[in-house]
Amino acid sequence: MPFHLQLLLPLLTLACAYGLGDLEPLGLASGALYAGWVLAGARLPARLWYPVSVIASVALAAHQVPGFLPLTLSDPLQVSPDAPAFVLRLSWDKLLVGTTLLAWWLGARWPASSQPILAALVAAATLLAVPLAAMGLGLVGWQPKWPEAFGLWLALNLGVAVLAEELLFRGLLQGGLSRWLGPSPALLLTALLFGCAHLPFGLRFAAVATLAGLGYGLVYRLGGRLVWAMALHLAVNAAHFLLLTYPARLV
Repeated sequence: MPFHLQLLLPLLTLACAYGLGDLEPLGLASGALYAGWVLAGARLPARLWYPVSVIASVALAAHQVPGFLPLTLSDPLQVSPDAPAFVLRLSWDKLLVGTTLLAWWLGARWPASSQPILAALVAAATLLAVPLAAMGLGLVGWQPKWPEAFGLWLALNLGVAVLAEELLFRGLLQGGLSRWLGPSPALLLTALLFGCAHLPFGLRFAAVATLAGLGYGLVYRLGGRLVWAMALHLAVNAAHFLLLTYPARLV
């Protein structure tokens, strides 16, 4: 894909955020610099491009770059009686990570393995094991429901959280580390880093996220396509939202 076409996705993200008044000049400049850097990877030394791209992506996804304001899309929602209320927000910085890495991913060629039966078995095991682990650790309880906000939540979760996290952790991190460390160490290290990214929600949450990360990474490795990991990630998150306490029990 030509460089100027790759730039369209992140530039559209920045234009929408700026047009809605959610992007300050500093955020616009840093966001444009980030997108340009990531998408210029083929023209830069890999040993410089890779760590800078990872650090910048993590900083944006963790909302550590100033100049980005979230777009509030709902009033406070409480879908579980034993959990705190939450607000649905569109995080432009995390969306920028997703759209930039998506453009980078589409512009490259990736070797693909294909073991669909094993990938499907791992996906089914992950979809069962992650909720059971969360319930076993007391994070959540069995609580089937169908909130009115599910459609909006699903769109945000897929378009922002799942897209950015899978492209960052499985695409950028696991893919890059596999070339330097080998597939198995890269899988384990990426899963641990994915768990560490969830430490702000507590040690138990991070442990469950590490287990989920192992499943997502193994499905990606076996299936050979990132969309497999994205679909599993979305399914696990949807099961959490629809079947369990959401977001988590009050301590």
